Amino acid sequence: MYDMEARRGTGMKEEKWYHLLKYFLWQHRWQGALCGAFAGVFALIFTLYDLETEAVLYASGLCLLLGTGALTVSFSSYCREHRQRQQILQNVELLSDNIPKPRTLAEADYQEMLVKLKGAYDRNLTEWQKERRESMDYYTTWVHQIKTPISVMRMMLREEDKEEYRELLEQLFWVEQYVGMALNWMRLGSDSSDFVFEECSLDKIIRQALHKYASQFVRSKIRLSYEATEVSVLTDEKWLLFIIEQLLSNAVKYTKKGSVSITVTPDKVLRIADTGIGIAPEDVPRIFEKGFTGYNGRADKKSTGLGLYLCRLTAEKLSHRISVESRVGEGTVFLLDLHSDELWVE
Repeated sequence: MYDMEARRGTGMKEEKWYHLLKYFLWQHRWQGALCGAFAGVFALIFTLYDLETEAVLYASGLCLLLGTGALTVSFSSYCREHRQRQQILQNVELLSDNIPKPRTLAEADYQEMLVKLKGAYDRNLTEWQKERRESMDYYTTWVHQIKTPISVMRMMLREEDKEEYRELLEQLFWVEQYVGMALNWMRLGSDSSDFVFEECSLDKIIRQALHKYASQFVRSKIRLSYEATEVSVLTDEKWLLFIIEQLLSNAVKYTKKGSVSITVTPDKVLRIADTGIGIAPEDVPRIFEKGFTGYNGRADKKSTGLGLYLCRLTAEKLSHRISVESRVGEGTVFLLDLHSDELWVE
């Protein structure tokens, strides 16, 4: 019997000839059984008529030789067709262009079904892409439009220096952050990419993020430790800034008192450490998963489970590596490896 589950696990790896021989013999098992039955009938007839053994053996040897030759040719064709189908699977999107001509009515029926399924898939894909573009256009427009009333509200609240107004300004700050996160979520999920890679000053990017969160550090009375760095990295400035802002957002959110320190190692690893509540050991392996909030998120009731997931997704697109170390009650350290290998042209 065909072991289809085992074959799916091998992916597109080339199968050995003896594996194919096993499938070939199983596929032709009934023909083999029929030939065996025919041989038995002839042997019985030869025995009943008491024919000479030499003549019987000679005829049997010729039949065996011809049968072996026919099976060898058939098996060779079987292997060749299998390799052709494997090549088609590597570019299955071009199915209608590469599909071989059918040799049997059954193959023709299967090919017709495949072509119709491919047509239905293409139509559904086109419709989905159209709906996705329309949704992207709508939400992108909405995000940009909502920024206007946010800016107006900020200016109105800053006119008077009152405690309740300062509280509203803080909440408005987080609203703007969530709006920006939604916009970046859509951009990362779009088919097009606006990544622009160039050598950027890491110090400049870090200072932009710190300037944005300065009021949050002051309001939360969190001490900030950062020394300027002259390191430059190959990255996209806007998207690296987004990652750093998200990490600072987490640091501010989960550090009730203490400090946040930002350092850059000589091998271009950005280290953002806080003295916050930390992360439970069982949650550490999953904090970069989509929608995962963990114990802290459930207790805080404010976590969306998207911030760190977007950090990981963005880091992967930038070819950076992000990791975390944490102890409950002692704090958390996020490590962003910005190292890039040098390319040499020979």
